[in-house]
Amino acid sequence: MVHIQERKLTIVLLDLIGSTAFVQKVGAAKAARWLQYHDRLTRSLLYRFNGREIDRSDGFMLSFESAVEALNFALWYQGTIPPKTHLGCRIGIHWGHIAEVKQDDRYTLVGAKEVELEGVAKNIAARTMSICRAGQVLLTSDAYNVIKGRANRYTPKGTRFACVGLYRFKGVRSPITIYAVGVEIETLQPPKGNDKVKRLGGPRKVKSHARDRKLKEWFWWALVRLAIISTCYIIALMWPCLSSPHCRMLWGLDSWFWWVDYLTGMRDFILNIWRSINA
Repeated sequence: MVHIQERKLTIVLLDLIGSTAFVQKVGAAKAARWLQYHDRLTRSLLYRFNGREIDRSDGFMLSFESAVEALNFALWYQGTIPPKTHLGCRIGIHWGHIAEVKQDDRYTLVGAKEVELEGVAKNIAARTMSICRAGQVLLTSDAYNVIKGRANRYTPKGTRFACVGLYRFKGVRSPITIYAVGVEIETLQPPKGNDKVKRLGGPRKVKSHARDRKLKEWFWWALVRLAIISTCYIIALMWPCLSSPHCRMLWGLDSWFWWVDYLTGMRDFILNIWRSINA
């Protein structure tokens, strides 16, 4: 007899990127051995963080009692397994109501899964995963609200959350706010939508915090500001000459700085109004 129980769970959808092309490139037998290696690593990590495997295809559908355990699993996965397997992965996480279906033993004997999950929460997790970039972990606002402020000693140091936008999921009534989580700034960038997920708004780019910037980022940060300051300083020094049409013509700069006359005229216009008001 089928047993159905409604409960709240954290659903994690993990998808390997380019797995079909990988199988075609190396052949079925070699791909099977390599994917089994990937699966052993994933299941060992799943055991460590008290997760449960629900289904497997080009990746995994997993469930967790604890949303923080799900987060730690996803971050540890992205930080440790892809460098070993050289297979990119994207992960979507959602927390919500789900119907847990436990099949009768006679059906599992002929291949049915022992536990299946049904409900909109599974679809939301899948949609969230579908817009991930390679190496990225995305959370719905429901999952983020459960996790927020509850990181523990297993959460990688330097983990940062960033709101990446508001998205409308096909078949879901209300728009959903999506958060990215990670250690590297590249994994926090807002993803685009797709045919089933429409981006409604949000930041174009997530910037790194000053304390998290690396040497390369600090170099470009300083270079841009130095260029702006230097340009303003040079213009300030040259302004007396630039404001004179005769000097500009003499130097052959009239085609470059024609707009100076407009600025000078606007300045004089504003000064005349100010003087008339204070007269």
